[in-house]
Amino acid sequence: MDMTFFPTKGNLIRAKSVLALSKQGYELLDRKQNILVREMMGLIERAGTIQKKIQDTYREAYEALRIANITLGISEVEQLGYSVPEEQTVKIKLRSVMGVEIPTVDIAPYELKPAYGFLKTNTALDIARRRFEEVKHLTVEYAEVENAIYRLAVNIKRTKKRANALKNILIPRYEKISKDIQDALEEKDREEFTRLKVIKRITRN
Repeated sequence: MDMTFFPTKGNLIRAKSVLALSKQGYELLDRKQNILVREMMGLIERAGTIQKKIQDTYREAYEALRIANITLGISEVEQLGYSVPEEQTVKIKLRSVMGVEIPTVDIAPYELKPAYGFLKTNTALDIARRRFEEVKHLTVEYAEVENAIYRLAVNIKRTKKRANALKNILIPRYEKISKDIQDALEEKDREEFTRLKVIKRITRN
């Protein structure tokens, strides 16, 4: 709205309408921000739990791999490693949280079968394989959570910026505009009332 408009009832209605919409918009953005923050805090806590699991599982996996390297030989373990197939079952979907698109990463369930024979292997290699398989699943889960946290943080920042613009700029501006028009119209009504009283007194005389 033009700041130099005339103080008319039509302009007052328009100013109050913009003010009401701005307040409603601020309430919605504030609610959205709170929901996104709660979602992000939950994910941050989940990310910490997953990270600890990854560290513990990695430690167990590398310990088992170290034993396998010692007992079987590094070159033999390396050759056996080539028999493990590449992961082909990762699927990415999207879910929406208050309009924020968040990817969900999933690995289709399957039965873990050794890709190598039992003749030249031992238990340590089996443990290493199983632990690294767990690490793979945990890493996929962690990547999903980390990406979600990043997207939520970006959207929270954007939402907060918009909410602050409404709260600190637009709403005060149209509160002032509405008040100025209201005061001007009331002053005009008082002047008109006084003018009518004077005319009435003159006509009586």
